[in-house]
Amino acid sequence: MLLFLFEYLSQYYSGFNVFQYLTLRIVMGALTSLIISLVLGPYIIKYLTEKQFYQSIRDDGPSSHIDKKNRTPTMGGLIIISSIVISTLLWSDLSNHYILLLLFGILSFGLIGFYDDYKKLVEGKSDGIKGRLKLFFQIVSASLITIYLYVFMDTGDTSSVMPFLKDNSIYLGIFFIPWSIFILVGSSNAVNLTDGLDGLAILPCILIASAFVIFAYVHGNINISEYLLIPYLEGSGEAAIFAASLVGAGLGFLWFNSYPAEIFMGDCGSLSLGSSLGLLAIILKQELAFAIMSGIFIAEVLSVIIQVTSFKMRNGKRVFKMAPLHHHYELSGLSEPKIIMRFWIITFILVLIALSTLKIR
Repeated sequence: MLLFLFEYLSQYYSGFNVFQYLTLRIVMGALTSLIISLVLGPYIIKYLTEKQFYQSIRDDGPSSHIDKKNRTPTMGGLIIISSIVISTLLWSDLSNHYILLLLFGILSFGLIGFYDDYKKLVEGKSDGIKGRLKLFFQIVSASLITIYLYVFMDTGDTSSVMPFLKDNSIYLGIFFIPWSIFILVGSSNAVNLTDGLDGLAILPCILIASAFVIFAYVHGNINISEYLLIPYLEGSGEAAIFAASLVGAGLGFLWFNSYPAEIFMGDCGSLSLGSSLGLLAIILKQELAFAIMSGIFIAEVLSVIIQVTSFKMRNGKRVFKMAPLHHHYELSGLSEPKIIMRFWIITFILVLIALSTLKIR
């Protein structure tokens, strides 16, 4: 939005041309979303507290959560989504179809999560939307995004970058559609499962989004992409503004969500963030690098799958004390801040490994 304004004003004063530079708009996107989230946060927290939209605590969860977290408001994803969308609208090129797709993705998955939170908080249904219906909505949204990408993607390229290999692209063809749907739905639910402790999910999202700022910038720059021998994706540099806005909004939200949390992101936050990261990976053809960075999210999902499978096939026997994985460590005696910090450190290491794939082959 502002890009068009500054382009018009540059006719009268050449100094406005500085806003044509992608690097400046990336920085401004991050700062804008950070400021918006810090300003909006107290107002949204106050409103949600007055409405008594408190986090729904599982009866079978750790007993400590019942006393500590049952008076903490949820639906903090409204802070994150608002900040990202406003900042992206202000600083990105709105004629770029990647930007439009990213905005559709965060809003559509955010709406699914909002409806789920609404059912829990307003209608008093502890489980929210029924699991199958929720999954159906996610698949529909992911399908619309994926089919659009498949039909309108530049040059019809549906390849995916293979980390650490010199000839590092694999052609997916029609399999691009189920592959991308799986990533979008899987990543949104993985972040949702991880969001069980104060700040546990948001910082990994920030770190991964920070990596995508770099990935988007190098994929969108023909000189750098040729030097690094990675696919040049025309227009994908604008996705760096969205990713940077996610970083800024996430940092602002972490201000309120860090231990002890003043607010939780709820499903509207976790589903929208997970799908946004998945969509960035798909757009930039970095799905496997995303899998490396998402090691914590994947471990959380696998712990649930293993626990459920073991319970059903081994006559009620469990592998973990509780799933997802962070609850297992809680019941093993680790303090909440220690679990959170260690998960953050692991994600930081995994993000560095993923970034190294830009050069190491």
